[in-house]
Amino acid sequence: MKTTSKEDIRSHCAVNYGVEVFGDRWSLLIIRDIVFVGKKTYGEFLKSEEGIATNVLASRLAFLEGQGILSKAPSAEDRRKDFYSLTEKGLDLIPVVLNIVLWSAKYDSKSYVRRSKEFAARLRQNPMQVSEDVKALVRNGGCMFPESKE
Repeated sequence: MKTTSKEDIRSHCAVNYGVEVFGDRWSLLIIRDIVFVGKKTYGEFLKSEEGIATNVLASRLAFLEGQGILSKAPSAEDRRKDFYSLTEKGLDLIPVVLNIVLWSAKYDSKSYVRRSKEFAARLRQNPMQVSEDVKALVRNGGCMFPESKE
């Protein structure tokens, strides 16, 4: 799988770089699944409600790993199964994802976040602290809503 290198970047505009590395829909949804519901395996990601195709999922996981956003480790119980987790570089995307959540809650009248008024209020009041708390939680193997995992 080809990964984006400095030579492949169309421009070194900071927005462009981010979009080329993590800005497609599937990459952000994989990161969301790790952060929000603690998904860690190919099979768990495949069950997401958006219905990612198997070839697209495999490609995105490999791309994110190649970019240093995800790391992959074999399961101790089943060597055929791999566990994916965010690297420090990936954890640094949590504030980006949380800002997308706030933006979506503001403009999507059916956003799930609107049901969690306490979380949305806390995120609006202190986004940096919430981001750091979530990064620490995910770094230690946790997620924001473990009961939501399919």
